[in-house]
Amino acid sequence: MGRLQRRREVRGGYRSKQGAIKTAIVHDHLVQTGGAERVLLAFARALPGSEIYTSFYEPTATYPEMHGLKINPMPINRIKALRSHHRLAFPLLAPSFSATKIDADVTLCSSAGWSHGVRTTGSKITYWHAPARWLYQLDEYAGKRRAIRYAARAMAPLLGPWDRHAAATIDRHVANSTLIQRRVSELYDVEVELLAPPLTFRVDGPLDESLKIEPGFVLCVSRLLPYKNVDVVIEAIRRTPHLRLVIVGRGPEADRLHSLAPKNTLFLEGVTDAQLRSLYRDCTALVAAAHEDFGLTPIEAAAFGKPCAVLASGGFLDTVVDGETGFTFQTPTPEEVATAIDRVLRESWVTQTLLARADLFSEAAFAKRLRELVETAGGEIKST
Repeated sequence: MGRLQRRREVRGGYRSKQGAIKTAIVHDHLVQTGGAERVLLAFARALPGSEIYTSFYEPTATYPEMHGLKINPMPINRIKALRSHHRLAFPLLAPSFSATKIDADVTLCSSAGWSHGVRTTGSKITYWHAPARWLYQLDEYAGKRRAIRYAARAMAPLLGPWDRHAAATIDRHVANSTLIQRRVSELYDVEVELLAPPLTFRVDGPLDESLKIEPGFVLCVSRLLPYKNVDVVIEAIRRTPHLRLVIVGRGPEADRLHSLAPKNTLFLEGVTDAQLRSLYRDCTALVAAAHEDFGLTPIEAAAFGKPCAVLASGGFLDTVVDGETGFTFQTPTPEEVATAIDRVLRESWVTQTLLARADLFSEAAFAKRLRELVETAGGEIKST
């Protein structure tokens, strides 16, 4: 008899038509706000009662909706300095996840490089936001941060085998985009299913107009990391002084980007969802020059009837219909970004087309498919 039939008496976790399934969710770290964290909240809503395990949890730095969830941070979370600068814990993360054993029928790992390393007693499903950038895309991950680059290179002989061993313990691989689906399949020689992240940002929620920014600006919503290419967007705006740019996000590149920005650029940190709704409503277009693994911000913009100018790469190819919901550019250069923004602003967009695109990424459809994955996980309880 399979595990799902034998463990119906488990209390808590997700209750399927088959009975109670003890589910757990593992996330790399909860110290920021971003697309992966929004997906985690969607996981928690789809699988109510699931406990969440993570390396670091800083309640003030991530979404307030996390407060009502049962979150179990690992022992390294006790080091307060590392919660604020989690990249300094780089050498400690692999051992921390490897030392964590999850007792559940199905463990869902929300991974961008770490969480799939936990040990489990039941089936392990990994939802890939991306394979480890610090192994496979180090230049993009580290940027100009030499300490991170040196640490990753020094540990690569250990982390490479660790990552491959962890991947070999996964029962089911699921990717967030066609790009990541292909990348995971090639890296680990496995079959990978596709499940695009949902639009979880509440379009119909309350507005907060306290920022008092005059409408008509170009919006960039991004963490300030090297591979996000926010510096390219800033340079494009420098060359178009008649436009205004509002950048929403924080990250280790903040000081450098502030030093590059012209007067027609405004930076905002710690923006609430209510404030972000107001910004989407009041902007003329969204711009993004990152090599995104998925890229949900164009869907958020479309939900407000706003077009976008984005890099024709990675996950944006899954979310943006060129000529219908925005325009794409081929390379992240100031010239191409500026040209794409100009094309977007000159075009007349059909609001209904934009809204219909956003509707394709509903949370209800996402939750239904996720539950199907959990309910069909099957397999025997592992002895490791």
